[in-house]
Amino acid sequence: MYRIRTLDELDELVTLLGPDQSPYLRFSAGPDADATESSVDGESGCLLPGLSVNPLRPEPWWTRPAVQWLARQVRQYAHLEDASSYAWVLTGEVVGHGADCEPLVAGMRPVAALDDAVVEEAAAVYRVSFDVGARPGTDR
Repeated sequence: MYRIRTLDELDELVTLLGPDQSPYLRFSAGPDADATESSVDGESGCLLPGLSVNPLRPEPWWTRPAVQWLARQVRQYAHLEDASSYAWVLTGEVVGHGADCEPLVAGMRPVAALDDAVVEEAAAVYRVSFDVGARPGTDR
């Protein structure tokens, strides 16, 4: 059984972006459930070689604060959270990419769980920091 700490604030997530780690976000039943599982592509039914995750480290082109990147990453996939799943952070080796170009991670190492308050805080930061739903080349 994995024992991981719970993060209570979005700023705590920023501290996980150290130079030696590439943290990833996953919404699932947690590390214990995922320890013996791989992800499955929903549309094709294909078994994937790792767990489907979202990168938490900002890309080199990102010029905004890291907390905004994190808020966006958490918010974009918060719809995957339900009564049987929650947001948690892990590291591991990228072994491929899923059909939506998301990284697939093997050898997962759980780092932390996100309290619901962090997901809610990410939603608030997302709403005030971005033009939600805007597409390139359109006037809104």
